[in-house]
Amino acid sequence: MHTRFIGNDTVGRHEVGAIGLGLMTFDQTGDQPRRQLLDTVSAALEAGVTLFDTADAYGPGDEKGAGAQGENERLIAGLLDELGARERVLLATKGGHVRTEGGGWDTDSSAPHLRKSVDDSLRRLGVEQIALWQHHRPDPAVPYEDVLLTLKEIHDSGKVAMVGLSNANPEQIRQAHAVLGPALVSVQNQFSPAFRSSRPEIDVCAELGLAFLPWSPLGGLDRAKGLAAQHPAFQEVASELGVSPQQTTLAWELAQSPVVIPIPGAKRPSSVTDSAAAADLTLSAEQLARLDAA
Repeated sequence: MHTRFIGNDTVGRHEVGAIGLGLMTFDQTGDQPRRQLLDTVSAALEAGVTLFDTADAYGPGDEKGAGAQGENERLIAGLLDELGARERVLLATKGGHVRTEGGGWDTDSSAPHLRKSVDDSLRRLGVEQIALWQHHRPDPAVPYEDVLLTLKEIHDSGKVAMVGLSNANPEQIRQAHAVLGPALVSVQNQFSPAFRSSRPEIDVCAELGLAFLPWSPLGGLDRAKGLAAQHPAFQEVASELGVSPQQTTLAWELAQSPVVIPIPGAKRPSSVTDSAAAADLTLSAEQLARLDAA
């Protein structure tokens, strides 16, 4: 797989596969037995996927929201240990989101919560230092400047090697870069054919030398809802190339900037293998123009 980079000479420059793996939907409920998830992680590694993205708030939990916090971190740590693959991946996690009764979501970016979030993630992941720790989402109850000072404190403590933002706008990215300096290495925002409003954030990341990690990069490309009806240009280009629309979509995102590293979710080996192949898919200038205009 072609590779891209996260980090810099100050905190460490890490080469990762150009396609990562988002783990939000990884759980052992329903049609996802542990063996299937283990095979999916194994297939990802075999395909060259080396950036794995989780969060302390990921997990299904029960009807009261209990058990969700940390479940995904424990699961992926166990799968990687079972495969003996810890040294082969850059494992990223996040803090600042909390789960509520009924499986809902809320934010808590208070300094005590973020400090505890890091400590809990270290314990669940079984590491002495988190490779990439990301602030999950701005909290309306906490000034962003205060959050950034907490992130700097956490990085300076040595508990996290690199810091990332998620769901941040251009102004917040620049503000964070001014406070965190080289400790800030990435931004994770939604970006897909159906959600292109994060284009300005991609440009800021390219300017500042930060990786941009699109979450939900295949949003709007749901086979069950009819790809051709939603995004016909992506279906047309995929047909021309003899690949899946998902591959075409990820290749289009990679072409937006060298700093883009999509992190599609996958729960089956075939899905992650298909997504990973996008890293080596070349779109012509005419095809890219068509997709940009779609």
